[in-house]
Amino acid sequence: MAKVNISLDAELVVEVMVLAGIGSPQDAIEAIVRDYIARGHRTEARTELKDQNLRELDVKPQEPQG
Repeated sequence: MAKVNISLDAELVVEVMVLAGIGSPQDAIEAIVRDYIARGHRTEARTELKDQNLRELDVKPQEPQG
């Protein structure tokens, strides 16, 4: 996998390390980024399932009201 080097504010990185309980700055930031991406995928999956259920409701024939 290709690597990218970035610069971050030291206070931000230390705060992430403390919150994540990870002693390595790189590992802490990587864990946060991976969690953010995984959370996005879970949200997409839930939204997609909800949208699919709504579409199925729209497709079903309506009962005649009378």
